[in-house]
Amino acid sequence: MHPITITAVCLLSMLAARGAVSLDAKDESSLMLDSDPAMKKVGGADAETPAGKALQIFADGDHEKAVGLAMPLAEKGDPLALYIMGFASETGQGTEASPAKAMEYYRRGADAFHPDSIYRLASILMSSGQKDRIEEGRELIEKQAAIDPAVSGRILGEAFLTGVLTGEPAPETAVSWWKKAADAGDVPATFMLARFYDGQFGQPSFVNAKLAYDYFLKAAEKGDPASMVAVGSRLLNSDVVKRDEQKGIGWLNKAIESKEYTGHLALGDYLENEKKDLPAALSSYTLGAEAGQADCMVRAAIFHLEGKGTDKDKGRGSELLEKAAKADNAQAHLMLAAQILGEEKPDLAKSYAHLLAASNGGLALAQNELGLFYLSGKLGVADIPASASWFPRAAKAGLASAQNNLAALFERGAGVEQSFDKAGQLYTLAAQQGNGSATLALARFHAAGAATKVNREFAWALASLAVERGEKENAAALIKQIEKDFTAEQLAAAKKELENIKAEKPAEKPTAKPAEKPTGKPTGKPTE
Repeated sequence: MHPITITAVCLLSMLAARGAVSLDAKDESSLMLDSDPAMKKVGGADAETPAGKALQIFADGDHEKAVGLAMPLAEKGDPLALYIMGFASETGQGTEASPAKAMEYYRRGADAFHPDSIYRLASILMSSGQKDRIEEGRELIEKQAAIDPAVSGRILGEAFLTGVLTGEPAPETAVSWWKKAADAGDVPATFMLARFYDGQFGQPSFVNAKLAYDYFLKAAEKGDPASMVAVGSRLLNSDVVKRDEQKGIGWLNKAIESKEYTGHLALGDYLENEKKDLPAALSSYTLGAEAGQADCMVRAAIFHLEGKGTDKDKGRGSELLEKAAKADNAQAHLMLAAQILGEEKPDLAKSYAHLLAASNGGLALAQNELGLFYLSGKLGVADIPASASWFPRAAKAGLASAQNNLAALFERGAGVEQSFDKAGQLYTLAAQQGNGSATLALARFHAAGAATKVNREFAWALASLAVERGEKENAAALIKQIEKDFTAEQLAAAKKELENIKAEKPAEKPTAKPAEKPTGKPTGKPTE
């Protein structure tokens, strides 16, 4: 059966089993942009000034009117108006986009000691990639940090974490700046510390679940709705802190009251997986869906499609998925693609559009499926180079089937330059995750001496493991072929190899050791 067909049959259940989303509300956009309080609504005395009114009009979405009001004020040197014009010129909202003009406005605003102009100017300079500009931006924001350690510390924290100031990430320095910002009362910096210790910024050696919870709690107590969701979900599910249903639900309700509708998602997840109360879970997901929370739409859709807590209703489920897809939910696009591919006469163009949207949304599973879609020739002809452009993205995310498929392309030299070494490395990564096809491929490599030395005993052990991982027919054939010339001693040694592999830690299983020169040419192909 073709891999795409297999996916169409199985994908919906796979997605449901994997779980849709993280329950923590979080914004993946740049902290530098967030920290710019860009076009926030002003209060107090500023709100009554002409520039303050222009800013509020801009924040309400009437950019051209706001620019019309701000421009003459900026020409007279009004700091807030200079900031408005800088942001409008940077983003092309209300006026023609012009990085040069934006920098000019921001510099004039910074010279007038306008904080937001300083933040934006420093952020742009530090992100420029030009050494002299990076240093200028660093000096500017560090000088501002002496006056305002809150927002400045938040920006510097990201700059050090991403390595824009040092050439490589400096997480300890980033944390020190975020702590200064948090101590100065900056709630977003407190939230960033929580996410950092929660492992959300790719620094696993710094993960500390207790510290993450403490910072989430601090931010929640200061009114941050996303942190309220994080605290609530941990009080309901985590082993890091003592579970407390009443407090957990209380925090989720506070988040919902603050219009953070991922609270419905977290509550639904708790009711579904901990309380096993499917009707109540569906009710929570439905409330979130009605409030426009796309992940809740997906969860509710799964319930209707599978008849969980309600009667099966494919129409309602599909309707919810379509609504979530219109909200750019990548998982909804992927599920719709799977539905279409499972139909007797699938609309391939429509399925492709959903797969592409899901892939662009960053879903590794979708990226792998899109690669397979191109290989299948469903669009008219097989497009191997297109497959070779999508498999690496999913493989980099750690998806075993994508690692296996990309390895097969390297093995065959299809769409990429042939490399048994790269193929062996990728097969190894996939096999370490239990992928049967990759395990069988490694067995072939060891039997033929491709990217490794010939080791038929180890090849036999890998092929036997591949049988257990679902590759029964092909692996059994390879085992039979290898055993033809085996002595009793070799068979005993092979069985010992299998015992050793099974005794190893998952991260150590099984590997292909590079040889100086490939001596065989096994043939592989994408199988999942």
